[in-house]
Amino acid sequence: MTAIAAPKSHLANVLEGLALTAVLQAVPIYASAALMLKLMHSDLAGSSRALTTVIIATMLYALLVPLLGRRFPKRFEKAYEPLFFDATLPLAEKVAGWRTRPYVSVQLVATMIMLSILAIAVVSAG
Repeated sequence: MTAIAAPKSHLANVLEGLALTAVLQAVPIYASAALMLKLMHSDLAGSSRALTTVIIATMLYALLVPLLGRRFPKRFEKAYEPLFFDATLPLAEKVAGWRTRPYVSVQLVATMIMLSILAIAVVSAG
């Protein structure tokens, strides 16, 4: 017998969508930027400053992209993921649905390669 799961509360769904946006989309962008600053020996790359900057930038991204994505869907079609805010889907299905999009696989591979190269450069630079 199959059971239909009740949709999540609005607040729980929004928080889940914001968390997915932050972790899957924003953190790789700003972690890469922090590694580039570290590689360039920037003053902003101090341990607490870099961490604070990454956290603040990630939070702003996670808050602004869904707002702007709903208003301007054509302009934010690759940044805003409506699946993350679908209350009828469980977390695993949201991530699985996001991963099946063609541009996401390209984005994930590019991010993995970029972060790997930057990490190697930062470690070898001292």
